[in-house]
Amino acid sequence: MLAALGWGALAASSLVLGALLALVRSWSDRVVGLVLGFGAGALIASVSFELAEEGLRVGGAWPVAIGLAVGGVTFYVADRAVGKRSSGGGATLALGAFLDGIPEQAVLGIGLAQGQGISAALLVAIFVSNLPEGIGSGADMRSSGRTSGQVLRLWAGVAVACALATVGGYLAADAAGASVRAGIDGFAAGALLTMLIDSMVPEAKDKAKDLAGLATVAGFALAAGLSLLGG
Repeated sequence: MLAALGWGALAASSLVLGALLALVRSWSDRVVGLVLGFGAGALIASVSFELAEEGLRVGGAWPVAIGLAVGGVTFYVADRAVGKRSSGGGATLALGAFLDGIPEQAVLGIGLAQGQGISAALLVAIFVSNLPEGIGSGADMRSSGRTSGQVLRLWAGVAVACALATVGGYLAADAAGASVRAGIDGFAAGALLTMLIDSMVPEAKDKAKDLAGLATVAGFALAAGLSLLGG
């Protein structure tokens, strides 16, 4: 269990690191847009190679399809609720990181408990994609008037929840059959895709203009390459 907590904390730590990077200096809109575009590409690769593909492999189409629908609707409903109390993309990115981070890291814990070891590709993909979410959200929150303490407390809370999800997945591994794991993968993929299209990609395009697409390709190429190497 301590190993699950350690790996979970390592994967989630990049959320706080990203927020810290956003606070230590001012970032231009173009740089934030490029970072978000890169992160979007990495997350698309994560959805494709580490979540949807793995879910289909272990549990088949139906659990993944149900998870996709539930994850997408959950993000949509939660985002609307958050939007009524907060403005700007920062809160939306934090919500997305929470809703996809919990199931992603639960999958890490399940794999450890079942003797499959840690998926280096998934771990690196989570770490790499978390950084842009933390930087983009932290920069947006800072520009909207949030204090550094508020930003760090929010992201520290998200990171702790994600790390504990790894432990939860480890402890619940005996009850997590193939269909359950596939559904978890699908949920994370659905929440991610909805967040990407509703928030992260539009903001990247708005801030980085025509360079957003190239940054997205770079992020996708890196994360896809890591996934293929891990496979």
